[in-house]
Amino acid sequence: MSTLTPLADPKQASFYEVVSTRRSVRRFTKTPISDEVLNACLDMAMLAPSSSNLQPWQFFVIESEEKRQKTVTYCMSQNAAKTANKLIVVVARTDTWRQHAKDNIKYFPVKPVPKPVQDYYGKLIPLTMTRGVMNVFTPAKWALTQATRKVRGAMVDPIYDAQDLKNWALISTSLAAENLMLALRAHGFDSCPMGGFDEPQLKKLLDLNEEQHICMVIAAGERDERGIYSEQYRFERERFIVKV
Repeated sequence: MSTLTPLADPKQASFYEVVSTRRSVRRFTKTPISDEVLNACLDMAMLAPSSSNLQPWQFFVIESEEKRQKTVTYCMSQNAAKTANKLIVVVARTDTWRQHAKDNIKYFPVKPVPKPVQDYYGKLIPLTMTRGVMNVFTPAKWALTQATRKVRGAMVDPIYDAQDLKNWALISTSLAAENLMLALRAHGFDSCPMGGFDEPQLKKLLDLNEEQHICMVIAAGERDERGIYSEQYRFERERFIVKV
């Protein structure tokens, strides 16, 4: 099994402790997470990196008792969901990139906004992301990509279809979800990222559209002494780390 190397520097050790003590907790106590703490953790979530800073995420904090009970049911009544103090549905959006591209120009900290930034968000991002009705632009985008590779030698694949766009949004949203879980741990709370849920039912409950995709449901709260089902272990690092 893989072993963790202790760190001597206090700042490094503090981060090390947060990461190494984060566990997927299945049972929580009744201790509440204050709005102040939750908001601070959500702020940390939104500091996560995202592709081209397009921030395709959304967090639904379940507060209605009726919605909470239904969310628990749609999460297959897992212990983590039933005992959580907070349930947060993490959603990846594929319908906000146009507005967020414009907002990147609007909120860019340097004024006047440099032309490369304006061109990137005003021209390149729409070219990369736009698919057209029934992916009508895909053949032309594919041909342009192949031609560019022959000239430049390297080219990032653009968004060809709806699945590409969904995958793109889910990757960035997952980074934000990890930030949220680590922030909760730093505040002394724990979490459980749940992938087992009835997505159609949960989307209907939250009135989500076809371009709002549930990435995960995070159960959060204070760790119960019965909340950890086993000691933490990982496979040997040689299985995953390749030096070339």
